[in-house]
Amino acid sequence: MIIKNGYIIDPSNKREGVFDILIKGAKIKEVSKNIKAKDEEIIDAKKKIVIPGLIDMHVHLREPGREDIETVKSATGAAISGGITSICSMPNTRLSIDNSENLELLKGIIKKDAKAFVSIVGAITKGRKGKEIVDMKMMKEKGAIALSDDGDSIQDESVMLDALKKAKENNLLLISHCEDKTISKSGVVNEGIIATKLGLRGIPKKAEYEFVERDIELAKKAKAKLHIAHVSCKESVDMIRKAKRDGVRVSAETAPHYFSLQDECCVTYDTRTKMSPPLRSAEDVEAIKKGLIDGTIDAIASDHAPHGKHEKEIEFDLAAFGIIGLETSLALAIMNLVDPHTKIFGVGVEGKRLSWMRLVELMSANPAKILGLNHKGNLSPGSDADITIIDPEKKWVYTKDSIRSKSKNSPFINWQFKGKVAGVVVGGKIVFSR
Repeated sequence: MIIKNGYIIDPSNKREGVFDILIKGAKIKEVSKNIKAKDEEIIDAKKKIVIPGLIDMHVHLREPGREDIETVKSATGAAISGGITSICSMPNTRLSIDNSENLELLKGIIKKDAKAFVSIVGAITKGRKGKEIVDMKMMKEKGAIALSDDGDSIQDESVMLDALKKAKENNLLLISHCEDKTISKSGVVNEGIIATKLGLRGIPKKAEYEFVERDIELAKKAKAKLHIAHVSCKESVDMIRKAKRDGVRVSAETAPHYFSLQDECCVTYDTRTKMSPPLRSAEDVEAIKKGLIDGTIDAIASDHAPHGKHEKEIEFDLAAFGIIGLETSLALAIMNLVDPHTKIFGVGVEGKRLSWMRLVELMSANPAKILGLNHKGNLSPGSDADITIIDPEKKWVYTKDSIRSKSKNSPFINWQFKGKVAGVVVGGKIVFSR
C-alpha cells in the first residue's frame, strides 16, 4: 500500500510536508517524496492531513460485565471512526482487572473482537478498594501496560507510596485518579455560583488538586513515574508545571470536555454535562488550554465513559458521571485548540492556539512515549502502520444516529465540526474509510 500526496505531520521525526508513505505488511517501509508504485494499492491523500494513528490513554470499555452499554467491539469501532488506532482500557469494569483470570478473559475478548490496538490497564489494588496492592509482577507478565484504580482514588497515603515503590521495581506506570473523597463526598457539580444557583451539592477543586500535590510528593519520594488522569482545574495545572520544573517524573492528561465546556453548561440540569471531575469555571478552562500549549499537560484522552439511558435520563443527583468521547475527541481539539476562529462560551487563550504539530504530539506521539509504545505514535520506517487521514476542511454534524458507541451520552450531539477523519489504517490494513 502507498499513501500518496498527503500532508504529513510527524512530531517524533520533526517532519511536516507533502510525502508518500510505503506500507509493507503491518509496518511502515518508507516515507519520502514521489515513491514509485509497482503493484501496491494506492490511497490518494491529496489535500488531506496524514498523521500517526491517534492513541487514547483513557477509555472505559465496560467489558467484561456491562456489555449492555459498551463492548470491545463497539468501542473500538467508535475509536477508529474518530481516528483513534490505539486505546487503553481502564480497569473499573464489573469484573475488576485485578487478577490473572480477569486479565486473561479481557485479552481473549480483545483478540477476538478489537478493531483497534487495545492495551490493558490493570488495577493498583484488589477490587480497587485502595487497601491491598495487586501482584504487580504477575500483572506485568500477563500484559498490563500500566496500573490505575481509576474511578476511585487511593485514600491511604501509605498504600499509594508503597504502590509507587512497587511500580518502580516492576517498571510499571501508575495512573492516578486524584480525588479526595472525604472532600468531594456526594457532590455532583463544580463548587461555585452555578452549584448554588442549581441547588446542587458542589465538588471543591481542592478534592482534586490536594491529591495531585500529594501524589506528586509521593512520586518524588519513591523516585517513580506518575501519570495524572483527567486534569480539570487551574491549581492542578500549576502544581504539575512546578513539579516538572523540579524534575519530578510526572506526566498528565486532560479530556476534551475540560477545554470545550464549563460549569455553566449544567444550568439546564442536562445529565450529559455531569462528569468526574466536574466541568469547571472559565478560569480553569483557560488554564487547561495554557497547560496544553506550554507542555505542562502531555496528552489529550477522551475518558470515554458509556452509560445507558436508565443511568443518565434520571435526576441530576442520581445520574451516573461521565460521557462518551471517542468519536469527538479529535474534532473538539481541532475546534477549540487549533481553529483560530472558534471560541466556546467566549473562552480563548490570549489569541494563542496550538499548531497541528503540537496537537499530534498530544494525541499520538506523547501517549506512545508515556506508555512505552515505541513502534506507535510515529511514522518512522519499521514502526507499526497505524495511520489516520484527516480532511481538515470537511464540515460535519455529530448526530445521535451516527454514533457508533452503544451508548449515546454525549453533550456534543448536533454540534457542527470542521475537520473529519477520512480514513484509518491499523496494522497495515484499511479499517475505516469514508
